[in-house]
Amino acid sequence: MALSIWEALAVFAAGIGAGTINVVVGSGTLFTFPVLLATGLPPVTANVSNTLGLVTGNISGVVGYRRELRGQRDRIIRFGIAALVGGLAGAALLLALPSKAFDAIVPALIALALVLVVLQPRLARALARRRERNGTRAHADGGVALLLGLLLASVYGGYFGAAQGVMYLSLMGLLLDDELQRVNGLKNVLAVIVNGVAALFFLFVADIDWTAVLLIAAGATLGGQLGARVARRLRPQVLRGVIVVVGVVAIAQMLLRA
Repeated sequence: MALSIWEALAVFAAGIGAGTINVVVGSGTLFTFPVLLATGLPPVTANVSNTLGLVTGNISGVVGYRRELRGQRDRIIRFGIAALVGGLAGAALLLALPSKAFDAIVPALIALALVLVVLQPRLARALARRRERNGTRAHADGGVALLLGLLLASVYGGYFGAAQGVMYLSLMGLLLDDELQRVNGLKNVLAVIVNGVAALFFLFVADIDWTAVLLIAAGATLGGQLGARVARRLRPQVLRGVIVVVGVVAIAQMLLRA
C-alpha cells in the first residue's frame, strides 16, 4: 500500500527508535509494530514486514558490539543453533496459529523475565554459595537449562519478538557467569539469527509491504549504531533499570491490545 510522506517519516523514525532500543535491551517491535498498524497494514503483514526490516538494525548492533563478542565463539555457535531452530518454529507458528494463541501467556512470560532480571545479582550469589557448599562449578555455557530456555525464547521471537531481548538477558544473566555487557552482545547475535531465519521463511510464504521494510531497515541501521554507543556506556544497574522499564511497557501494551 502507498504511504503518505508523514506516514513514511513516522515509520522511518520508528525504525530508528527500534534499532536503538533493540541493541540496548530488545523490544524494538514496540516502536514499529503499532506505527505499521496505524498506517493500515493488516497485523500479520505488519509483523512480517517489521521482522524483515529490523534485521539490518540487529546486524548493525552486532557490529557495534563486536568488542564484547571476542572470545565467545563457542557460545555463539551453541546458542545460535538453538536460536535458529526456535526462530524457524516461531515463524511457522505465526502463519499457522491465530494471534490470540499467545496473547494470554506472553505477558506472564515477560513478567517472569523481569523478575529474573531484577533478582539476578541476588540469585547468582545464592547459586554461587550453593555450588561452593556442594563443591561444584558453574557450567561455562549455562548447561541444558539455558539452552532449552533460549530455544523457547527464540520460538517466541520468531512468532512476534516484542521483549524477546528481555527474555534472553534474564536467562543468560542468571545462568552465565559473565559481565552483563558481554551477555548483551550475545543477545544481539541471537536476535540477528532469529529475525534472519524468520525473515527468510516469510520471504517465501507471507505477504510483505516492501516500502515499510525499506523504511524500517534504513532507520534501524542508524539506530543500531546509536544503540551500541548508548548501551556500552550504561552501568549494569542502569541497564537493568532500562530492561525493566521496557518490559513493563511491553506488558502494558499487550494487555491493552488484548
